[in-house]
Amino acid sequence: MKRSELRLPVGPGEFERYTVGPGKSFHTVSKIESRKAYAAAHVVADPLAENGWGMGAALDWDSTLQFREYLWSHGFGVAEAMDTAQRGMGLDWKVTRELIRRSAAAAIAGKRAIVCGAGTDQLPSGRSHQLMEIADAYQEQCDWIEECGGQVVIMASRALVATARSFDDYREVYGKIVRGRRDRVLLHWLGPMFDPLLGGYWGADNLDEATENVLNLLVEFADRIEGIKVSLLDKSREVALRERLPPGMKLFTGDDFSYPNLILGNDTHFSHALLGAFDGIAPAASAAFGALDRGKGDEFLEILKPTVPLAQHIFQKPTYYYKTGLVFLAYLNGLQTHFRMVGGLESGRSVPHLSRLFILADQAGLLSDPELAVERMRAFLKLAGVG
Repeated sequence: MKRSELRLPVGPGEFERYTVGPGKSFHTVSKIESRKAYAAAHVVADPLAENGWGMGAALDWDSTLQFREYLWSHGFGVAEAMDTAQRGMGLDWKVTRELIRRSAAAAIAGKRAIVCGAGTDQLPSGRSHQLMEIADAYQEQCDWIEECGGQVVIMASRALVATARSFDDYREVYGKIVRGRRDRVLLHWLGPMFDPLLGGYWGADNLDEATENVLNLLVEFADRIEGIKVSLLDKSREVALRERLPPGMKLFTGDDFSYPNLILGNDTHFSHALLGAFDGIAPAASAAFGALDRGKGDEFLEILKPTVPLAQHIFQKPTYYYKTGLVFLAYLNGLQTHFRMVGGLESGRSVPHLSRLFILADQAGLLSDPELAVERMRAFLKLAGVG
């Protein structure tokens, strides 16, 4: 077998011989001008620590921060401590506090952009909470983010969706939070495909009703909210929502399936971006934004088009395991030394799934060092018992 050829399992009992391409170079940029673009960043686990489910997270701090420097070097702002960093899936608040502190300090030192997720995950799970307990938990995290020098992204709260009885409860909690902030905030609408415990957010299972509710909130607090990130994987719903936002308010796409056209938009309406997909496709996305900054919309789409099948594969159902694919891709590209995750989440995707990811990453030109990627893929397959 040639050094660049692999026998990959792509399904139960199904194998494919695949020859890896020569790789591709992208003309990346160090600053993005035409849109606000944040990459939601994954965390790098300490591979020698006890990182089993429920044990508390242990991170490799040097590698975690180096990965953020990598994203900044491609022109992106970093969206820290979001669901991509395994909030609600292994990353506890104690470690999240330290993650925010270290990342914000690095951003300030390098004059880089950073936003940080504030939630309520320090509250004990498995029991109900009063609305003011939930608001106080949000306030604690928001205060910490601002103390560290970051901008707040108010994430969706499992505790709030479990407690709220109507949209008025959301208005009460969110109103208290946004009125007390130093700077304008971003809101984050995370759909149940990313977290099944967030179904019915904004006080309605029906998405049309939920949209009207969140629009009412955005209008009421328009002077305190910079924008909203929408992660519903529904292109038409996102377009309809952004056209009704208060003047000057931004919509940040969280649609990892349809991001090229949503970001491009048209002369009057377009989406900014806060995407987990950028974690894995940073070189291509940086080059695409460079084209967009030069007014080359067609080139922007042409560069991003090959990345879409990869992103759609990484974020396929069950979508909340997308972090596994992003970490695996970082491992293949030498951005970390191992494929271990907080909470043992490296088991979240199958060997055939990760084999298909390898193929799609190569076809998108996103294996930065094909020889290293082949070496690491072979080691992974051997460990998985695939001859």
